[in-house]
Amino acid sequence: MTEVLTDTKPIRLKGRSFLALVLSPETPFDEWLARLDDLAARSAGFFLRRPIVLDVDGLGIDGAELRGLIEQLRECHVRIMGIEGADPTLLGSDMPPAMTGGLPASDIEAPDGEEPQEITSDPAKPSLMVTQPVRSGQMLSSEGDITIVGSIASGAEVVAGGSVHVYGTIRGRVVAGSMGNTAARIFCRKLEAELVAIAGYYKTSEDFEQELRGQAVQLWLENDAILGDTLG
Repeated sequence: MTEVLTDTKPIRLKGRSFLALVLSPETPFDEWLARLDDLAARSAGFFLRRPIVLDVDGLGIDGAELRGLIEQLRECHVRIMGIEGADPTLLGSDMPPAMTGGLPASDIEAPDGEEPQEITSDPAKPSLMVTQPVRSGQMLSSEGDITIVGSIASGAEVVAGGSVHVYGTIRGRVVAGSMGNTAARIFCRKLEAELVAIAGYYKTSEDFEQELRGQAVQLWLENDAILGDTLG
């Protein structure tokens, strides 16, 4: 006898928009991978905690070459979450899935010079004050508020348990209320961010209201949505 379930609890599905870093390999792959190794050596944290998409459009790559490239990237500690521009027949079930329809965003600058260091606040001091710009590839984190007397470069990330105050331009990623603080806010002199988040809710550059772009703003969370208003 077959039992029919008539009282099932629906599964709650949520949408999320994340900014991905797109790698576009160039032939010969050995030379391109050597340059990638050099980038990783100058900034060990550049690829950490980033969703990365591999774009092989126009390369005419076959299945064996694609698998080999993904394996070499894995050895460089670069984990691929999806692949663009590949023939779907080349993608086995053990490979990253095909991805399409991504919206373009601003380029992420590769770090230059010496390796940027990750700065983390002392737990005994809940707030973090930074008196210099946050460079590309650098990550700042604090359990409390973060105040930055400068700008946040594209490719940089700031994560705060409390609010984030930036006396400059935000071009990278800023996360406030990372430990669930829904009252946290983001303040900046100029909004050009790749991504902002408050208490787990995200908004990417293409989602910003036109009147907020390039302006001094404050952002806050209300009814599960990030809202904003200009300052002054």
